[in-house]
Amino acid sequence: MTPAEADRLVDSPSAYVHIPFCSSVCPYCDFAVVAGKDDLAERYIAAVIAEIGLSERWRPLESVYLGGGTPSHLSPRLLGTVLEALERHHGIAAGAEISLEANPEDFDHTRASQLLAVGFDRVSFGAQSFDDTVLLDLGRRHRAGDIRRSVLAARDAGFRSISLDLIFGSPVESDGSWRSTVDEAIACNPDHVSCYSLTVEPGTPLHRQVRSGAPAPDPDLQADRYEHADAVLSGSGLARYEVSNWSRPGHECRYNLTVWAQGEYEAYGNGAHRFRSGARSHNVRRLEAYIERVEAGRRPTAGDEPLHGWESELDRLFVGLRRSAGVADGPGVDALLDTPAGAVLTRERVIERRHGRLVVLRPLLTDEVHRSVLDLSPPDGWDERSNTDNL
Repeated sequence: MTPAEADRLVDSPSAYVHIPFCSSVCPYCDFAVVAGKDDLAERYIAAVIAEIGLSERWRPLESVYLGGGTPSHLSPRLLGTVLEALERHHGIAAGAEISLEANPEDFDHTRASQLLAVGFDRVSFGAQSFDDTVLLDLGRRHRAGDIRRSVLAARDAGFRSISLDLIFGSPVESDGSWRSTVDEAIACNPDHVSCYSLTVEPGTPLHRQVRSGAPAPDPDLQADRYEHADAVLSGSGLARYEVSNWSRPGHECRYNLTVWAQGEYEAYGNGAHRFRSGARSHNVRRLEAYIERVEAGRRPTAGDEPLHGWESELDRLFVGLRRSAGVADGPGVDALLDTPAGAVLTRERVIERRHGRLVVLRPLLTDEVHRSVLDLSPPDGWDERSNTDNL
């Protein structure tokens, strides 16, 4: 994907819909998810549809992403009613990318055909690993064979794009296990692969286990496994276009690219985050509180953060530098390169300015670049009221 193509997504209306329901909650998960509350599913979807109606009408959406949780845990019929509500309220553009996340154990030929029929054309499977021992350690309900069967079902049904999410760094995972997982993923011939390091998030069962003495993920091993995945995936025709994402040409996730381009996107559901009209905002997280608030006719927003002037410029760098395309030149780029930290990052070839853009050359150090961005002060003479270039 060229820089111009990546930047074009800044003007691509998009929407995220959060589906919190799961069969079980994985020990490492800190998302706004629930298990054992399927009796609330119909009421929740009705609330999401009502929230869509409470939001400001917009242009036709060019991408829609249903994440979770496990959207595929619900019936295609229910999920289809959400797409119908988005179509009625905003419109959905011709050729829009309509994605959902799915777990392999929830997916078969019948479900694939039903999801395609209601409008989905892209599916992202939470594969995580092709090693059954690692899957057990991660608390997953599927096994490696389920991944292969679900990919085949999606391919046979006619999904335009199929993605696999992988997690590396479980303490029970060996180098050989990870190499085999990457090879098995490629053998499935996906259009897109995401690779994430296992992280110990506060408040999760994994966090409590580690505090009680269980082994934690090893950052050095995780770095080695990331680099192995990058080399193998890139050598198999899947180009890295963001820190954790690789795809075949034309199969990049359009919704995510909109987010990283600092484009605007709506969001619906408990805990959902949006960026509209120059402000980032999020919904209440607890499922029941979300439903009750929407049923009372109130927007479920729990907080917002307006972005103006310098804050918006730093936000542009923060999200955009995740992309391989980097960000276009602007006052934030100048300010970063003028700092001692920027000089070190340039000298160590972590970042580079080329062809009117700033790019991160060593994606494993993106967090270090982000820290330097957040420390930046506006340049002398910065005019918060008049500077709108590059925002």
